[in-house]
Amino acid sequence: MGVRDPEATKARIFDAAVAEFARFGIAGARIDRIAREAKANKQLIYAYFGNKAELFAQVLEKRMLDLAVAIPVDADDIDGWMQRLMEYHAAHPEVLRLLFWEGVEYGDTEELPYEHERREHYDRKVRAFKDAQARGVITDEIPATDLLFMLVALAGWASVVPQMRRILVGGGDEDRERLRASIRAAACRITAVGTRDEADARGRD
Repeated sequence: MGVRDPEATKARIFDAAVAEFARFGIAGARIDRIAREAKANKQLIYAYFGNKAELFAQVLEKRMLDLAVAIPVDADDIDGWMQRLMEYHAAHPEVLRLLFWEGVEYGDTEELPYEHERREHYDRKVRAFKDAQARGVITDEIPATDLLFMLVALAGWASVVPQMRRILVGGGDEDRERLRASIRAAACRITAVGTRDEADARGRD
């Protein structure tokens, strides 16, 4: 008889839950399918994570933390930060899908699970933008909160609606790279800094 490994079981449940929620959302997800995919007992899922809504909240919170650690905000390098953010979302589309489903489920009026932690997370990013504004690195004509929201939207929208990207921009690798370059250029213009290529060109003049 094998020895149970609770941490390995939790990890399998978590991975299965990410895939299930990203595909079906909170309402459409099924604990049965998560249990089957994770090769775990349904009762273990409830014991480890609580009900379905609590499991979703924990899944999203962990994925948001992973993103924050992997791609820290860098208001001093908008060009590079936007590129890294787009690459992350392309490699991990489930993050934005989970956020999308959270919006569908909760809307803009109901308080979210872990909302206090989420606000603290974004407050740190906003402070970084405000600091860059105070130093004259990026424009202060747009409030830091609004600026961060717009840039995050620019970086992620192509991953949220890949069908629109394919129809409007094209589905090939060159199309994707051109779009990323366009988004970087737009972000740099919004924040009143130049892209690296433009900076290099100025340096050669």
